[in-house]
Amino acid sequence: MTDEQTLIRTAELFKALSTASRLRILFVLSGEPSSVSTLVAATQLSQPLVSQHLKTLRGNNLVTVTRTGKEALYALADDHVAHVIRDTIAHSREPHHGSQAD
Repeated sequence: MTDEQTLIRTAELFKALSTASRLRILFVLSGEPSSVSTLVAATQLSQPLVSQHLKTLRGNNLVTVTRTGKEALYALADDHVAHVIRDTIAHSREPHHGSQAD
């Protein structure tokens, strides 16, 4: 069994992934590192909203930022994040055959 702290941390990660807007940002970043302006254009979200979501994603170690002068490029923290996003999207596209009880 996984220890309690790991389960709590995992739950926090799921909370950070719990909005369609953050998932959209992560999906864009799974293709390549991007600037805030690129993310705004790709997601059709406002710049303040993209920045707010990036702060949450960075705080949960899901994205990193590399600064060169005034430019900041955001990228997925590692391949695990890309796999979680791709696998979850693939799962949500599967046909549902009724719900199962716990």
